[in-house]
Amino acid sequence: MKIRSIGIILIILGIIMLLYNTFNYVTTEKVVDIGPIEINKEVNHPITWSPVIGIVLAAGGVALLIISTKKNV
Repeated sequence: MKIRSIGIILIILGIIMLLYNTFNYVTTEKVVDIGPIEINKEVNHPITWSPVIGIVLAAGGVALLIISTKKNV
């Protein structure tokens, strides 16, 4: 039962990684700090990954599902 749930999670993760292959997060950096005056700048940090990773995860999940059904038979 545990192998089957891991397989389902891998399939869902693989599909999500195929649909969204970029993730951004924003940080704030201090540019100028002169007494009471403070200037901040927001910086985007994109994280990208290859769609091949999503395909591999989904295929691994399918393989785990097949293995778990063969063990139960």
